[in-house]
Amino acid sequence: MTFKDIIAWQKAYDFVLLTYKLTRNFPDSEKYGLTSQFRRAAVSIAANIAEGYKKLSKADKLRLMNVAQGSLEECRFYVMLSKDLEYITTEEYEQLSFVIEGASFYLNAYCKGIKDNNGLSDL
Repeated sequence: MTFKDIIAWQKAYDFVLLTYKLTRNFPDSEKYGLTSQFRRAAVSIAANIAEGYKKLSKADKLRLMNVAQGSLEECRFYVMLSKDLEYITTEEYEQLSFVIEGASFYLNAYCKGIKDNNGLSDL
């Protein structure tokens, strides 16, 4: 088994791919601003889940999952901001929101599994 088998990681990775796809259409003036920040935060979710997967201690796993949760919340803000700035359509907003909600649900479940099962959960 690898980190790629974790549902939370799969959902986070789907969010990364969608974020990259939709931010391609952001204004050039946002290249080093919102586009960059949004992409980095999205990547951070999946990367921290992957890194935490192989950590041996429960505390290390949970610390990295908490970083992933923080990045996820940051992305929730970027999704809202992107819509309000009219960089994405309502349909794209709903698509991003749906995908990030799935990632959030499974990440929270994975964290609960780590807490309840001494770090051995692989949701």
